[in-house]
Amino acid sequence: MDKRLFYLMNIAQHRVFKYADAESEKRIGLSVTQSAALMFIATNEGCLQKALSEATGLNQSAVTGLVGRMMKNDLIDRKICPEDGRASRLYLSAKGQAKLPEVFPLIGELNKKLTAGMSTTEIDVVTKFLNNLIKEFS
Repeated sequence: MDKRLFYLMNIAQHRVFKYADAESEKRIGLSVTQSAALMFIATNEGCLQKALSEATGLNQSAVTGLVGRMMKNDLIDRKICPEDGRASRLYLSAKGQAKLPEVFPLIGELNKKLTAGMSTTEIDVVTKFLNNLIKEFS
């Protein structure tokens, strides 16, 4: 069994993301990043574009492209922030709201696939490990 953690995390992240992205595209017609953005905006309606950047881990230019594609596909609306005319606030469009019920079951299935064959104790260890990584490298 390979124990090179950095290598394993890199390969696992790539394969999981590739699988999740393909499933998301096939089943709901959205990239997994667009699905994540929809879920974030749904729970943070009127958020600044900067908040979406922080939540997704994407840099500002990548989020600008993501927001542009999502607006083009009528998934979200962008409005000028009344407090700061240079900033934009993001809202789900009617089409974006209609897509949400398709996103949540997919995420649930992906989480089940990630934990298949694992005990509750093993899942707790993996969860602790991943949360420690997030904290350590923030």
